[in-house]
Amino acid sequence: MVEAIHLNTIWVVLAAAMVLFMEGGFSLLEAGLVRTKNAVNVTMKIFVDLTIGALAFWAVGFGFMFGDDAGGFIGTSLFGSPEKIQLAIELPPAAYVLFQLGFAIACISIVSGAVAERMNFKAYVLIAAFLTLFLYPVSGHWVWNADGWLAQLGMKDFAGSAVIHLLGGSAALAIAWILGPRKGRYTDGSVNVFAPSNIPLASAGVFVLWFGWFGFNAGSTLNAGDGMLSSIALNTMLAAAAGGAASMLFTMFKFGKTDPSMVMNGALSGLVAITAGCAYVNQWQSVLIGAAAGLIVIGATLFIDRLKIDDPVGAVAVHGFNGAFGTLAVGLFDSQGGLFTGGGAALLGTQALGVLVILVWGFAGGIGIAYLAKATVGLRASTEEEEEGLDMAYHGIPAYNELDRFSETAKAMYDFEATTGVTIKQAEPIAAIKLSK
Repeated sequence: MVEAIHLNTIWVVLAAAMVLFMEGGFSLLEAGLVRTKNAVNVTMKIFVDLTIGALAFWAVGFGFMFGDDAGGFIGTSLFGSPEKIQLAIELPPAAYVLFQLGFAIACISIVSGAVAERMNFKAYVLIAAFLTLFLYPVSGHWVWNADGWLAQLGMKDFAGSAVIHLLGGSAALAIAWILGPRKGRYTDGSVNVFAPSNIPLASAGVFVLWFGWFGFNAGSTLNAGDGMLSSIALNTMLAAAAGGAASMLFTMFKFGKTDPSMVMNGALSGLVAITAGCAYVNQWQSVLIGAAAGLIVIGATLFIDRLKIDDPVGAVAVHGFNGAFGTLAVGLFDSQGGLFTGGGAALLGTQALGVLVILVWGFAGGIGIAYLAKATVGLRASTEEEEEGLDMAYHGIPAYNELDRFSETAKAMYDFEATTGVTIKQAEPIAAIKLSK
């Protein structure tokens, strides 16, 4: 027994570290997909998640989520002392608390990308605290506390397609809607594309998230000797690969070019969708779920743009839509109770109910905290701050000093020409110079 506890401790702490390392993935992904003038700001918001969010969940949120149950709705104990939780598994409480911290932080990081480039930094601090203190833990209690009302109904969400991703995505949708789009995003009935600052950087972020997801899903076994651990890891890999492949092939044949951001979000969508059912489905079903998610994210992205809700990184399409789909997919493919595996429609009905209530809870909570922030610290950055870029407006430093110096040089040249009337001749690019024999 002692040896089992030691192995489980090592495994869960390692998995927790992988989940926490996913914040590096969120940071790289968002910094690469936003414009250069806002790259520092999105990184600092991830620091808010890892600091304010972590402390808020440890002190209060964990108690609401896993404390003694009150009516199946909310926890009422463990505030300020989450390590006192009584676990039914061979695992030190501190390891479990650390693992759950990673999940809570991941949930609020979903919101970060959806509100990028125009949110007041103070408002984000308030929103991050609210999500980890109350909004996420309460709905998490319904599903992951054994006495929660959705758990009692038999809802299945192994690693958080609904608890984490749907909740974060629905809150992000509401907040982005109240916040409004970036200046110039929707004009004359069209969608204006803002060029991302660094696609390779964003790709690196996806690779980090992909790696961390093995801790996210396989780590949820909480048991190093669980016979399902390797199957969960393989299902996770297959769903991500299928999601990325589906997005890649669809954009290639539909639009003539492969859209890197869609391929990246396709892989992430496969990961989100398989998170609920990674322990309940087989490998071929994982591929099917991942491929469907890779197509859903494309349609969802276009749909959200038609609503003129600005989401710079596609967080709502990835996490919200595919969090819902992945949760419903359990009701279709679960090995014991799935509709397509002879289990009838009962589980699918329970999963659909869970999706509905978590979506409404997250959306309503997002609206509430958005209006609270608007009335107190101010929800949106000023027009001047948005035009200048939130890096300089809130943090006083650009992401890339070389580009900043280039801009200063260009401005000096423009000012010289404007005041003297003398045109400074630009050197021709090397590629434009014809070499003579």
